[in-house]
Amino acid sequence: MSLTIRSFAFALALGLALLAGGAEAQQKIAFGDLNQDTTLPVEVSADQLAVNNADGTAVFSGNVVVTQGKMKLAAAEVRVKYGTGQKNIQELVASGGVTVTNLGDAAEAQEAVYTIDSGVIVLTGNVLLTQGPSAMAGQKLTINLKDGTGLMEGRVTTTFVPGGN
Repeated sequence: MSLTIRSFAFALALGLALLAGGAEAQQKIAFGDLNQDTTLPVEVSADQLAVNNADGTAVFSGNVVVTQGKMKLAAAEVRVKYGTGQKNIQELVASGGVTVTNLGDAAEAQEAVYTIDSGVIVLTGNVLLTQGPSAMAGQKLTINLKDGTGLMEGRVTTTFVPGGN
């Protein structure tokens, strides 16, 4: 019985905190229950690859899937920006309906930018984050893969199951 009361109290406190946040709410969240090793190799598969040596970019298109450890990013198109000397990947810019998964968590958005060295993914445009039975929506989600945390911004709405996450 005390667990039910505690869950209700948590739900009430969270609801009040979200209401007090105003139109431009921010909500901190965890992502993936693990700290992603951003030094792991990045594997990309797609239907097509176009390389431009002049500006140091490559564009993967058609059923693009990017994998790094347990993290997976899928999109219609991913533009790769290479670092100095074009020997390492600096940034991935995904567009065309993006899905990022890490263990049981999933985030969907219109676009995403993944900066490899910092381990930060910024998803924008109608973002939907699902964690088990709970869901959160907003306009921008910043995920820090190194410490497994995230920040949802914009008009944040949350649906959660007390005791579920």
